[in-house]
Amino acid sequence: MANMNSSHPHTTGLAGQAPATIQQQGLPPGPPCRFFGLPELRAMGPDYLGFLQAQQRQHGDVVYMRLAQYRDYSFFHPEQVRELLVATHEGLIRWERGIECMASAHGHSVLIAEGEAWARKRRMLQPGFSPKKVAAFASLMVQASEEALATWPQEAVADLPFEHAMTQLTMDVILRTLFSSRADAQAREAEQALRTLSVIAYREMFWPLSAPLWAPWKAPKRRALKVLNQLIEGQIAARRAHLAAGGEDQPDLLDMLLKLQDENGQPLSDAELRDECMTTFLAGHETSAGALTWWGWCMATHPDAAAQAAAEVDAQLAGRKPSVEDIAHMPFLGQTIKEALRLYPPAPALLTRRSSQPLDIAGWHLPKGSMLRITPYLMHRDARWFPEPEAFKPERFGPEASEIPRGAYMPFGAGPRVCLGQHFALTEITLIAALLLQRYRLEPVPGAEAPRPTLNITLRPHEPLRLRLRRRGTEKK
Repeated sequence: MANMNSSHPHTTGLAGQAPATIQQQGLPPGPPCRFFGLPELRAMGPDYLGFLQAQQRQHGDVVYMRLAQYRDYSFFHPEQVRELLVATHEGLIRWERGIECMASAHGHSVLIAEGEAWARKRRMLQPGFSPKKVAAFASLMVQASEEALATWPQEAVADLPFEHAMTQLTMDVILRTLFSSRADAQAREAEQALRTLSVIAYREMFWPLSAPLWAPWKAPKRRALKVLNQLIEGQIAARRAHLAAGGEDQPDLLDMLLKLQDENGQPLSDAELRDECMTTFLAGHETSAGALTWWGWCMATHPDAAAQAAAEVDAQLAGRKPSVEDIAHMPFLGQTIKEALRLYPPAPALLTRRSSQPLDIAGWHLPKGSMLRITPYLMHRDARWFPEPEAFKPERFGPEASEIPRGAYMPFGAGPRVCLGQHFALTEITLIAALLLQRYRLEPVPGAEAPRPTLNITLRPHEPLRLRLRRRGTEKK
């Protein structure tokens, strides 16, 4: 993306002020949006983050655009964002077109549902992702990681398709925790299917309507959906057959989902079970894979921070495998992960909201039906909240650091719809990171270009990231 790695200087005007507290007349500043905003939409599609960054720099913390039939407002100040996602969340729904584009894979899971349907699913699922439940899966995370690392090149120095390796590893973790199974050829095929669907879903969001799935040019989407549905529905069918034959329960998330009941004693329907399994599988490994990919790049390009984190891991673990209890005793490792998530949040742009009632935000009156954009990537790179925002500085999250304003850092969202699996993801990322640092020093591949962040629902390198791994203990003295 153009300008994605350029510095984000202190802006002036609205962008340099706290949110307004008095009602302002008219509309917030923004681009001209002639011809129904088509020029803006055309610029936004291929470079969403760069386009919105340019609008904030020019117009301030509240930017208005008229895009086709939509009154579109972008908010960039943490106080405004928290007000929207926390204080006024009941007056917001997710943009219907965005939900439509994602529902082809996710169905009507907790990620997609709205209103009481969402609240019911959230209440049912929340206990399954509590810290206590996640801790029970930690040993599976470590076991999957150790088995994956055993298959990596054994040479002292080797180049590895790091992003692919992280995706396969986190996919294996989610399969073990969700279905008590392991990644196989079908699961590996799902990696490409997910990448295909992410690109297609992102592009479809910039069109007012989607062609029916049977359209000839929709063949890639049909194939990708078939791969994912066969994987998920096959696992559910196998479990039902296992239980029907008198098999024992499995200590996994599918077992939890099968036993869930709402306050009226109603279990998940077959369709709901499929949808929740699909979302858990897709979101459960995609977020962690992206975060580990970018964390690996940060470690490779900041050897001093990597060495400090590795020394902390060595001191705490003394060569043994990590456990969930060790995480609290490796604070600097946690800081490197938090800083990588700041620079490269897995969800750099939250799904657009639409107001279901009139709202007054930052001194502006927003009519019912307004579109609201929130972009954590840009808040994370705002010099007002993070001095030298493009620099990798884990000390920002250390005990002596200045307090970060609430709402300025939100790699997993905020408010009632904050990511349900964020504790699962952070536990998994930290344990895998510790295992990597025990064994390897990460380096950029000589001559390779720096990865270019690209938004396709989540944030991934434009080209698959490769890293050089130097086995520890083989470095030149």
